Amino acid sequence: MQLKIQNSKFKTVFAFRHIDGSLARVKELIDNELAGYAGEPELCRLLGNANAHGGKMLRPGLVLLSGLCCGGITDRHIRIAAIVEIIHNATLLHDDVIDEGKKRRGTPTVNTLWGNESAVLLGDFLLSRAFRMCADLEPQITTIIADTTVQICRGELRQTIQKRNWRLSEQEYIDIVTEKSASLFSCACLLGGLLAGAGKARTRSLSSFGRNVGIAFQITDDLLDIIGDENETGKTLGSDVDKNKLTLAPIHLIRTIDEKQKSSLIKKMNTTGQGKEVLKEMFSRYGSFEYVHNKVSEFIAKAILSLNELQESDAKNALIETAKFVAARAAVPHID
Repeated sequence: MQLKIQNSKFKTVFAFRHIDGSLARVKELIDNELAGYAGEPELCRLLGNANAHGGKMLRPGLVLLSGLCCGGITDRHIRIAAIVEIIHNATLLHDDVIDEGKKRRGTPTVNTLWGNESAVLLGDFLLSRAFRMCADLEPQITTIIADTTVQICRGELRQTIQKRNWRLSEQEYIDIVTEKSASLFSCACLLGGLLAGAGKARTRSLSSFGRNVGIAFQITDDLLDIIGDENETGKTLGSDVDKNKLTLAPIHLIRTIDEKQKSSLIKKMNTTGQGKEVLKEMFSRYGSFEYVHNKVSEFIAKAILSLNELQESDAKNALIETAKFVAARAAVPHID
């Protein structure tokens, strides 16, 4: 039996064709912010590795598209988009240490090459650089970014505390991913609108859009951690099962099967190397794949509905395309 994910391999977000030039400016600004250490070769190598082979720039793209929806992209949008991406990259460095990840974006992780201490400190360094970039911004913007960073850390802490909690509810899981992942999506969209001069109604709509897209994104990411192909995702998979972190598909499965099956499943999940394969088969048998797919569709529908406050435009359509891109990652796998 082989499980495959349909439509799971994405290199770029097609909707971002509207902001290619602005995204290039964001990448250039990030490079410039991290390029001032040429006289420190060790740090330069670490920074080069952390900044190499960038991801899809999804969060910066949301900053820019949200700004475009509400008037236009300014130099402040470019700065905020760079800050958001640097914060995201810092969290990835920390995540790879927590999850013992060996590969990220198709290359060895910093913790694999230089050890956990270097990876943690480099993540801290990136966060410091991001907050240094906030120094000249108005207090309202800085406060939103600071509060979002607190939420990210709080969500990660909550997930770590809940390891091996086999009674974790679906709502508790959604609350965790809202903080640790969706908060940065929401922040990106909110700030994009705010910097373009949008009023409360439109910024509230954009914030809701980002939050729901972010929840959907993390649900699919958690599913791919169990059933994905490392050659396609470009990162180490299976860490949630190995670390006994409950995500939506296992939560659905555990509440669906009887007590005897549940005890057997938990025993296997506690045995390193067994849980992932067992879960794949049971997800298919008990409808957990379809359940996750439907949940993702619900959050994406909420996200798109929240954009009703915005006028029709190419930028709004691009946000909708981006949401559908996230939904496609949750395509239900079929069995060969």
